[in-house]
Amino acid sequence: MVKLSIIVPIYGVEQYLRKCVDSLIAQDIPSSEYEIILVDDGSPDACPKICDDYAAVHENVHVIHRENGGLSAARNNGIELAQGEYVMFVDSDDYIEPYVLGGLLEQVERERLDVLRFDYQNVRLRNEREYEVFQPYKNPHQTDTCGEVVDGETYLNLRMRYECYAVMFIVKRSLFLTNELCIFTEGIHFEDVDWLPRMMLRATRVNSTTTIVYNYLIRQGSITKTEGKKDKIHKNLDDRVGLIAKYSELRKQNPTCTWLRNMQSSVVAGVLTTVAREFYDERKEYIKRLREWNVFPLAIADQGKTYVRRARIINVLGANAFCVFMRLACVRYKV
Repeated sequence: MVKLSIIVPIYGVEQYLRKCVDSLIAQDIPSSEYEIILVDDGSPDACPKICDDYAAVHENVHVIHRENGGLSAARNNGIELAQGEYVMFVDSDDYIEPYVLGGLLEQVERERLDVLRFDYQNVRLRNEREYEVFQPYKNPHQTDTCGEVVDGETYLNLRMRYECYAVMFIVKRSLFLTNELCIFTEGIHFEDVDWLPRMMLRATRVNSTTTIVYNYLIRQGSITKTEGKKDKIHKNLDDRVGLIAKYSELRKQNPTCTWLRNMQSSVVAGVLTTVAREFYDERKEYIKRLREWNVFPLAIADQGKTYVRRARIINVLGANAFCVFMRLACVRYKV
């Protein structure tokens, strides 16, 4: 029986792909108990052939070749093919630790979990072949892993904090099958931040482990890096505005979820900062849209000193005055 499906969206990562797939193969459970689904999202390099080479040697490696549709579409395509009781996502330029899947599966089965969150570390390339751990600071806002099984909303409110990476979770596949709201929204940035609360609010048994499972590669050119072109910044901004609107709807359905309000407030502060710096002449239109979703006043949540300072300015002076203030600071200090 297939217990776990690992879905790997792939695009333009031939330098890193073998490291990723090798790490998924070097595990402590029989190959018959898990499958590796490599989703070639129309990659223009050698990735399609690399995927086929692995599938030719390993029976539990399956390949989907598709036209390019983006990360969310590739993940959703993998979910459609998955046969495992649980699903896990791995980005194709990252890798996982050896011999860790057995312990994760043992915990999710023993505790009958819908969702298990595991730990990660940042890594970087020391040279063309060697990786090193790169953890410049301990994030004071990271997830609390206290070990108690709780429902999804409780986990969000008390333990999740603001790390929203889909690659940090094992999720019961039935959550995707029984509710389309748990799949990834296609064609947007911040798909993980959009997906996570929708999924968690439908989970009844959630827990964490402090085991470091995932290695997240910090590199230039990755999908999470925003490029400096104006149209891409605009797309990034509009996707965050769309995320704010979705959070408003979720808050109506889940009025006791304080995590939603805190995260929404954080996104609002980020949107206003970007508007002030990049699209100052459009600020009134953006502020009008934000007011329609009843996002003010912002929550003063523990999300770092910079956020708290900006949120207080917005609450006291108003969104427009904040944009003016930030614009003057940008001009003065050329940030």
